[in-house]
Amino acid sequence: MVKCKIKKGDMVRIIAGDDKGKMGKVLAVFPKKSLVVVEGCALVKKAVKPTDNNPKGGFITKEKSIHISNVKKDGE
Repeated sequence: MVKCKIKKGDMVRIIAGDDKGKMGKVLAVFPKKSLVVVEGCALVKKAVKPTDNNPKGGFITKEKSIHISNVKKDGE
């Protein structure tokens, strides 16, 4: 486990990976796994089964977690 300087709600810049250069707000931090979820970055499509709320099912787009070493707090 690493001490984490990045908190939920911080603005960060992606410094490595497919989304390099993008900026976004941190939606969630998982310090034990050293992962963060950044709004609008590392998007993946997820299949969803039909339910009462969503009778057609289909696909949704959501953010995937990325390693904390690949983000930098904006302004540092």
